[in-house]
Amino acid sequence: MSEPASISAGIAARYATAIFEIAKESNDLAGLESSLNDLSSALSESKDLSDLITSPLYTRDDQQTAITAVAEKMGLASVMTQALALMAQKRRLFVVPQLIAALRDLIADDRGEVTADVASAKALTKAQTEKLAKTLAARVGKTVNVNATVDESLIGGLVVKVGSKMIDTSIRSKLASLQNAMKEVG
Repeated sequence: MSEPASISAGIAARYATAIFEIAKESNDLAGLESSLNDLSSALSESKDLSDLITSPLYTRDDQQTAITAVAEKMGLASVMTQALALMAQKRRLFVVPQLIAALRDLIADDRGEVTADVASAKALTKAQTEKLAKTLAARVGKTVNVNATVDESLIGGLVVKVGSKMIDTSIRSKLASLQNAMKEVG
């Protein structure tokens, strides 16, 4: 991870922890999760909102006024609205995407859930996804939510990432291993 990315992740983690603790104390984790989904959707759909959080051209006050208005219009949880306003005042809005990811991880961990990122050469069927989730749940001891993506360059097999563990059973990686072995021999 590059240094700026790790700094951003650290900033996001500190804000996420504070926001999560406040929401948990006020028994509003469901409201926080709903706010995260809404904010994430808004960021992916609105170039103006993305520009607002990343552009250094806006002043602190402009960012704070705009993000507060957007948050109130969207009906975000009050803890999220206040946190976004504080982040704008501190010039930290650029970490909002990492903040959303960190908060989702904290909420999932609180529920005893973990997300598995799965890449496959072809789209997995519902039955395959359920069987994979059940198998992974038995290994990690938590409920597993599968985030499946398609990567045709894998040729076949799966690449599964759960937390910091990665299992690569793809044909692409096996061919790469075979190629390396052949280079060592010749």
